[in-house]
Amino acid sequence: MSQYDEWMREAIADARLALSTGDVPVAAFLLDANGTRIGTGRNERELSKDPTAHAEVLAIREAATSIGDWHLENTTLVVTLEPCVMCAGAILNARIPRVVFGAWDEKAGAAGSVHDLLRDRRLNHRVEVIAGVEAEACADLLLDFFRAKR
Repeated sequence: MSQYDEWMREAIADARLALSTGDVPVAAFLLDANGTRIGTGRNERELSKDPTAHAEVLAIREAATSIGDWHLENTTLVVTLEPCVMCAGAILNARIPRVVFGAWDEKAGAAGSVHDLLRDRRLNHRVEVIAGVEAEACADLLLDFFRAKR
């Protein structure tokens, strides 16, 4: 098992915590260069009634507060679902160099499926993307959530 698989399994466990609030079970965390968590988030749109309360945004906010700087260079963002356009923008603005994600988002993804903002050569910052880590487990969690909603 790779380090990426281990990280994603941790993120999947975090994502399950969002179920208690009725939020879509997505979780994210940022690791510093030493592999220490400096920010964690899970979807809280339903809980907070905030449309920007995506897991990635919350993890980025916590990490920036934790280190006292909005430049999150030398970090890795681990997230269970491919980031959307809003989250990709936050990743780029925070200068995060690497994103590891699980499930692809064929409707709103911005890291290679619908859009590829994180690697767009027209922008001043590009991100290394490691996609599809524990993809089936991440997708199953989301599918189970949406099946239960119907």
